[in-house]
Amino acid sequence: MEFESLRREYLQGGLKREDLADDPHEQFSLWMQQALEMGIGDPTAMTAATVSKTGQPSQRIVLLKHFSEDGLVFYTNYNSRKARDLIANPHISLHFPWHAIDRQIKIGGTAEKVSVAESLKYIITRPKESQLAALASRQSEVLSSRALLLNQYESLKQKFAKSEIPLPDFWGGYRVKMREIEFWQGGKNRLHDRFRYSLNETDEWVIERLAP
Repeated sequence: MEFESLRREYLQGGLKREDLADDPHEQFSLWMQQALEMGIGDPTAMTAATVSKTGQPSQRIVLLKHFSEDGLVFYTNYNSRKARDLIANPHISLHFPWHAIDRQIKIGGTAEKVSVAESLKYIITRPKESQLAALASRQSEVLSSRALLLNQYESLKQKFAKSEIPLPDFWGGYRVKMREIEFWQGGKNRLHDRFRYSLNETDEWVIERLAP
């Protein structure tokens, strides 16, 4: 397969310093709102990259479920590979790849578990089938067959047919507190616009333009 000739121009607009909010949380909210209004697919889907205690990086897609000045929240199984990685190394990188509008957002920070109350408040908003799936799946463990997973799901479905599904003690949220965030806007001739917000020693946000 030949990939050398596969290319396109990024022509959907540039990004200037004066276009940016002084606070990255405000800028993130603006870009997320624009992505939602433009109707791009899965705008809250983000790649989460973690590193194991042996130094092996790993990536997967998770969904952003809450955002505020306190951080970005996603939910997962606390026995999953990503959770095991975060025990050994709480540093995490998040990436929003909005190819349809020639934009990317990259975030670096640290992850910490949200409270049980916050996890419970969220999980009850999910469809019952999704709650059952969280309970049935031992995420990242070796599975001998799909049939085994489906049998576990059906067993739990019958067990909780007429009752509320409890919050699994192995399931909940993480809040990622940002230390830096980069906004990337594609540009003609690969002269992209990149701006990075980073916290300095006095916890003030510094904005710098980066070479593409």
